[in-house]
Amino acid sequence: MAAICVFCASSSTLEPKWLDLATRTGNELAARGHSLVSGGGCVGMMGAVTDGARAGGAHTLGVIPQSLVDLEVADLNSDELVVTADMGVRKNIMIERSDAFITLPGGLGTLDELFEVWTTATLDLHAKPIVLLDPDGFYDGLLRWLDQLADTAFVRSAALERVVIAKSIGAALDEIEERLGGASR
Repeated sequence: MAAICVFCASSSTLEPKWLDLATRTGNELAARGHSLVSGGGCVGMMGAVTDGARAGGAHTLGVIPQSLVDLEVADLNSDELVVTADMGVRKNIMIERSDAFITLPGGLGTLDELFEVWTTATLDLHAKPIVLLDPDGFYDGLLRWLDQLADTAFVRSAALERVVIAKSIGAALDEIEERLGGASR
């Protein structure tokens, strides 16, 4: 069983298809026997992925800064809820407590988390699998831009190869399980 961190949007004003994707990701993660590490929120896709994982019997770890607890968006039903002083500490704990990462569609916070784990991986601070789950081409523009950066040598091609692009939930989890050497770690 791996502890898989899922980065995604916490906005509560999303189209149902994104909430469904998050719920199904949590369901499949649980069905495969993995635990979930999340940003500790109970709203938007973050709440949906956690509810999906919990409904399937997965252990859920939420990591949330006190400022968001104060806004009453903490997932108080998490099996374990870690409250941090700030967002930086939150990200560090999420990285430390996770064996792998999946990024779903999201905004600035999601991109910040993706780039944090991606950058630390390219600096060889960890070798944990990073998967960008992109079933509908949500990240196509970003990926084209990053490819252009590699063409100008601002980003090394090897750095781009640290992130796997998956078009389905099953493919994302298959990739993680393969890179971790099986379903357990």
